Amino acid sequence: MFYTILNSVRLKASFLILLLCCALPNTIAASDWRAPAQQLARKIVAVTGPGAVAVTFENRSSLPKKDFDAISGALRVELESLGVHSVAPEQAAASVEVSLSENPRLNVWVAKIHQGTADPTVVMVSAPRDDEPGLAHEALSISLRKIPLWAQEDRILDVAVLEEDSIPKHIAVLDAAKVATYRQKNGKWQLEESLAIAHSRLWPRDLRGRLILAKDHLFDVYLPGVFCRTTTSTPLMLNCRESDDPWPLTSISGVQTLGGFYAASRNFFTGALTPGVGKLTNVGKFYSGAALPRGGYSLWLFAGTDGQIHLVDGITEQPVKLNWGSDLVSVKTACGAGWQVLATADDADYSADSVRAYEMADREPVPVSVPMDFSGEITALWAEAKGDSAIAVVRNRETGEYEAFRLAVACGQ
Repeated sequence: MFYTILNSVRLKASFLILLLCCALPNTIAASDWRAPAQQLARKIVAVTGPGAVAVTFENRSSLPKKDFDAISGALRVELESLGVHSVAPEQAAASVEVSLSENPRLNVWVAKIHQGTADPTVVMVSAPRDDEPGLAHEALSISLRKIPLWAQEDRILDVAVLEEDSIPKHIAVLDAAKVATYRQKNGKWQLEESLAIAHSRLWPRDLRGRLILAKDHLFDVYLPGVFCRTTTSTPLMLNCRESDDPWPLTSISGVQTLGGFYAASRNFFTGALTPGVGKLTNVGKFYSGAALPRGGYSLWLFAGTDGQIHLVDGITEQPVKLNWGSDLVSVKTACGAGWQVLATADDADYSADSVRAYEMADREPVPVSVPMDFSGEITALWAEAKGDSAIAVVRNRETGEYEAFRLAVACGQ
């Protein structure tokens, strides 16, 4: 009896899939949608198991509505054939949010699965965007993890990890008035020192700042029009002076050393570089920059104040329009191509921000992780000195506090 019912369900599902595939435009082969739909359905059911599930769909791609509807229908049929029954959220044992997105080469389908109070599980597949039939393949092979470091009411400009073993044990927190150091004791952060920042000029409204670890002393502090350095002796002191010196744009070994001049009364870099990228010593005004080493040179990406990402190779400057925000960094990892860009999203429809990892295939960004969502606006994103992680600062939209996280990169889904 059981096998008779199961075969009946499968026959109905196959018939529905056939109807959906026939309804697709002639320019798109049915296998283009069916293969990734089957793949994604299997991944979802591997997490949820058969049963009552609430499924929602969102189109974040350029696919027309008829294709979006066809894909949604095909995925629902595939899920039903695997024993998933679509129900209202209040009746569901799990909920699945499916979003269809894309990059210049691939259609990327992501499913975020919620079960009880556990952290959501994310599964995904990708398929070629061209009109030629092709097999679906998995391109997203990196995951991002956020590790809480510190939270406070005053705006956090940057955090530096001074000492760690398996977890950070000693940190420095920069805000508009001071640098405070904290040490982990008995599982709690305890204030160690508070070093005031002496300055005579007024800070700009959208203040930014950087902490850079040093070799012969503890760290340097870069603020608009101000530079500070810790003493080499104890007790530790912070010596500050007015300065228009360039801010370091990278601190990762193996990457070209580059400094950018910061506009003291604004929240961006002027575009003047030292010593320059190849022959170019000036680019457009930018908020942040990241380097990707290539054979014999570094490709620099600058998030311009014009809303475009500027690709600079030392000879040319190429502006491109991407769905990226104003903050980006590069990290060196053991994953994929070895170097990734972490970039914020440019989405005015959301009150919270996200960060996603990309690799640059030639000059085209390919997403290699799902977006890492945050609880509010990202106010700072800086690469850490060790080069394989970053510091993100977020203003929590519910509490109003500033929260600092380490963004760690892990290989594999």
